[in-house]
Amino acid sequence: MSVGVSGMNHLLLLVFVQLSFAFGVAGLLWPERLVTVFDVLMFPWPATHKFVRTNAWAAILLSLVMFAALWAGLHAA
Repeated sequence: MSVGVSGMNHLLLLVFVQLSFAFGVAGLLWPERLVTVFDVLMFPWPATHKFVRTNAWAAILLSLVMFAALWAGLHAA
C-alpha cells in the first residue's frame, strides 16, 4: 500500500484531529470569545469560562488520543 492511499484513507480523521486541537487551543487562549458560541449551542444552560476551559482541555486530550491511535495504526501496517 502506498503512502498516498494510506493518507487518503485517514484524511477525515486527520482533519478532525486538527480541528479538535485548534478549538481546544482557542478555548484556552480566548475563552471569552467562545463563551458566546457555547451560549448559542447550549441554549437552556449558561456557558461559563470554567466550562469553556474544561471543554478546551477535553478537546486537546481527545485530539492527542486520536493522533496516538492514528500513529500506532499507521506504524502497525
